[in-house]
Amino acid sequence: MKLNELQPAPGSRKESRRVGRGTGSGSGKTSGRGHKGQNARSGGGVRPGFEGGQNPIYRRLPKRGFTSPNRKEYAIVNLDTLSRFDEGTVVTPELLTELGIVKDMKSGLKILGNGELSVKLTVKAHKFSDTAAEKIRAAGGATEVI
Repeated sequence: MKLNELQPAPGSRKESRRVGRGTGSGSGKTSGRGHKGQNARSGGGVRPGFEGGQNPIYRRLPKRGFTSPNRKEYAIVNLDTLSRFDEGTVVTPELLTELGIVKDMKSGLKILGNGELSVKLTVKAHKFSDTAAEKIRAAGGATEVI
């Protein structure tokens, strides 16, 4: 393949319809909008979710629950992921993002106790589950809340 041979995939580029160019074009005069009515007018049409005056679905369905605007969402890492590090490594959120283990840090880092840990590590994170902290200490490591 050469640069001069590059072209878009067939069907990926669609030419826009030129309306109002005479009756012979097939979309002249009313430009495919029909005669009169709400959709024939400029700026006409209905808003998203409008059901012709019928009570719309977002009003018919019951509202449940509450979404907190201050919710914290932690990036989660399990102990079996941390077992790949060498003995005595200081595991920080920066190190985990650098290695690509954590992609999106969100509100912080939380370590969960899924899996086993056999190496001695110093783990720095924003939160620890009780089982994770227990297993890290049992392996001879230390936990530090940032």
